Amino acid sequence: MRHDAHTRDFADGYVAEDPLLTVAREQAIEVGLTPVSPAAGAALRLVAAASGARAVVEVGTGTGVSGLWLLRGMRPDGVLTTIDLEREHQRIARRVFAAAGFPQSRTRIIAGRAADVLPRLTDGAYDLVFVHHDRMEYASAVAAAARLLRPGGLLALGGALGEGRVIDPAARDPDTVALREILRTLRDDERWLPAFVPTGDGLMCAVKR
Repeated sequence: MRHDAHTRDFADGYVAEDPLLTVAREQAIEVGLTPVSPAAGAALRLVAAASGARAVVEVGTGTGVSGLWLLRGMRPDGVLTTIDLEREHQRIARRVFAAAGFPQSRTRIIAGRAADVLPRLTDGAYDLVFVHHDRMEYASAVAAAARLLRPGGLLALGGALGEGRVIDPAARDPDTVALREILRTLRDDERWLPAFVPTGDGLMCAVKR
């Protein structure tokens, strides 16, 4: 366990967050959210940059922590479409994005339930979909991602370890059961090329064939 803690601390400190990300993280915690870890954020920036992402969907705006990491990896002309039910959280995120120097044209911030918003987005138009919200809705978000992503596009699920409960056979709560099921589905579905990235609380990444 000590080795795991040291590894996690090293990973989180390897790419240091700047003061703006630190403030956004603190604000997330203040309003009761659990943002992606610094290591997971750096991984999101990496995959956005490596894929040359221009069009990205984020499900779960929060206070802008993951969105800022994504924007910093996307192409300079890229647009982040970010969805959240909580308008107040999005107001914080909007200020974070502006403070980071991103013009309003780089973000499309939509307030609403993912289940209502995602069906309105264009098929095959996105390079990356990142999901980090209610785990009971991960299955519907993954189904939407299969439609929204272009071939070769990337799906990433945050919090994929479920605070460690996914690997605990005794954990049978509905959130954990739902998360295990979607991880199994992505692993076994021939439409996806998946890999589990054990950083932070886990990132499940899958490329659409």
